[in-house]
Amino acid sequence: MAEKGSESEWVVMATGRSPTNIAVIKYWGKRDEDLILPINDSISLTLDPLHLSATTTAAVSPGFFRDRMWLNGKEIPLSGERYQKCLREIRKRANEVSDEKKGLKIKKEDWESLHVHISSYNNFPTAAGLASSAAGFACLVFTLAKLMNVKEDLGQISSIARQGSGSACRSLFGGFVKWTMGNNADGSDSLAIQLADEAHWTDLVVIIAVVSSKQKETSSTSGMRETVQTSALIKHRAETVVPARMLKMEEAIANRDFASFAKLACSDSNQFHAVCLDTSPPIFYMNDTSHRIINLVEKWNHSEGTPQVAYTFDAGPNAVLISPNRKTAALLMQRLLYQFPPNQETDLTSFVVGDKSILQDAGVRSMKDIENLEPPIEIKDKVPHQRFTGDVSYFICTRVGSGPKVLTDETLALLDPVTGLPK
Repeated sequence: MAEKGSESEWVVMATGRSPTNIAVIKYWGKRDEDLILPINDSISLTLDPLHLSATTTAAVSPGFFRDRMWLNGKEIPLSGERYQKCLREIRKRANEVSDEKKGLKIKKEDWESLHVHISSYNNFPTAAGLASSAAGFACLVFTLAKLMNVKEDLGQISSIARQGSGSACRSLFGGFVKWTMGNNADGSDSLAIQLADEAHWTDLVVIIAVVSSKQKETSSTSGMRETVQTSALIKHRAETVVPARMLKMEEAIANRDFASFAKLACSDSNQFHAVCLDTSPPIFYMNDTSHRIINLVEKWNHSEGTPQVAYTFDAGPNAVLISPNRKTAALLMQRLLYQFPPNQETDLTSFVVGDKSILQDAGVRSMKDIENLEPPIEIKDKVPHQRFTGDVSYFICTRVGSGPKVLTDETLALLDPVTGLPK
């Protein structure tokens, strides 16, 4: 057993924070359900962890009698195969850990018999199409790897996170990330690679319209399975369309070519949802508000003759809107607030969250300013101008951000350093 100092029971902890990511070339469909191996490559943007991330504290102690986990304050079972796989794979790679302050040493072989407590918190809605499972499993694996002194690089750790949630592998890096599908049957070459870090293209501004924070009716897991089994389009997408788009998207990112980036992102989002519709029975992730947001962007892009904004939707109704710069993002915010104003009783500071300074850039300081917004020029002559009050729950303004980080400030830990239980 681990050597310890005078105290008979000790708790060793690590806390990490991992971002979420939004795919601009979508992952949809698995060739191996157990190992979560995809039928195509994908590319994503990592979002700023200040605004969208999971924080996880993992603790180990000889006083723990079983592995336990809490998500957003509520205990959840760890018996699921995805959690078990992640725990098993990280324990296999664990190394010796010494804590001089506590006067203890955990030997490599001790990790198989020691139990862990894990507490995780998402700062955004879970299972609403905002890749909360991606942030969650990335953070779980990253934090356990730190706790157990795992030496493997982030690419190798990403292939463990993939076994929890496919897109989690892309949250192990900041900036622009590619998940290569790989060819090996054991999935050892299906992992994430950073294409460019967050400093590569800093002008981009991301606005997320949270249309619904409700749990979706069809989970991504069952949706993908049904698509692979029943859609005639999915094979063509995976084998012909995506490989060509991957090359073009990598080039657009490398050259910071927003026009190409936007066209590819919008096309791929639309094709992903077309494949969902081609599934039997059809899967509807978007709703009327999602379609109105697409319409708003398409009309604006068309009127300007060049893309002003890219849109992309994951498996849910929430829109992720990417602008090439701050000025365009402010014009987008005006359009969104014009068409989707908040209810009268809404507090403006909770209606636009994340980087709230976008409101000032858009010239909006009060509800009165929203009421007084003029219809955008591209719809000015079309009557009537319909406004859909309350159809968007809130907006998140963010940007491309960094990968996972260890949080050394003990006040940010989610578990008590003495008991190892949630604070």
